[in-house]
Amino acid sequence: MTSLPFHQVDAFADRPFVGNPAAVMPLDAWLPDDVLQRIAEENNLAETAFLVPDASGEADYELRWFTPTVEVALCGHATLASGHVLLSADPTLDKVRFRTRKSGLLEVSRADTGYRLALPAWKTEPKSLPLPLLGGVGGAPVETLWRDGGYALLVYGSEKEIRALDPDFRALKPLGDLLLIATAPGDETDIVSRVFAPGAGIDEDPVTGSAHCLLTAYWAARLGRDSFTAFQASARGGHLRCTLKGDWAILEGRCVTVIEGRFRL
Repeated sequence: MTSLPFHQVDAFADRPFVGNPAAVMPLDAWLPDDVLQRIAEENNLAETAFLVPDASGEADYELRWFTPTVEVALCGHATLASGHVLLSADPTLDKVRFRTRKSGLLEVSRADTGYRLALPAWKTEPKSLPLPLLGGVGGAPVETLWRDGGYALLVYGSEKEIRALDPDFRALKPLGDLLLIATAPGDETDIVSRVFAPGAGIDEDPVTGSAHCLLTAYWAARLGRDSFTAFQASARGGHLRCTLKGDWAILEGRCVTVIEGRFRL
């Protein structure tokens, strides 16, 4: 029987039971892809992050992310959680770099109130979205935008509209592996959002780092400033500070480890 280290971390959280849970599993070497997928299915969290020491010299670790059903190109909250696990284990480290297969090099560093996560800032283009998608998400967005790779940004007029959304996940799931981001100006924070990904096995994601790659670029331009506060208004909820720095979206947040143990194969 093989025993693997297991950490469950609430990311973008200052206490347990809020933010977005992620499993973080450091490995000595990669297991077969089908085994990684089955582990993620067993964990049954939005994401499981797997880490392997990087032999290329480009970064400290290789990093991959799996939902219960698919491997994804980028996951922000599980990257933040991975940085938290590694930096908590070694107080002498100020930052850790990850080499990923589809999103380049990513970095987590210490900040005064937690961590800074550097992700690519992704621009979106205005685009009319298919009626099944709009009807499935619901409400009346005032603007719709798109980024190739399956990212839809729906902009609404108020936080009240964001909180009132009641998506039809059965209708949205057949549309495929899309990240559907609903956003609006916030009442107590600069912006609010909710994120849906039923095609990837996640009806509503609690706090989504990758969504803020798009949100940081969009709202920095719309607000006319590079830094702003954000709240993802899921049932668990999570606070972030977003800063646009060149081609990077810098997300600040905290993490809390809630489970540590061994995963047995």
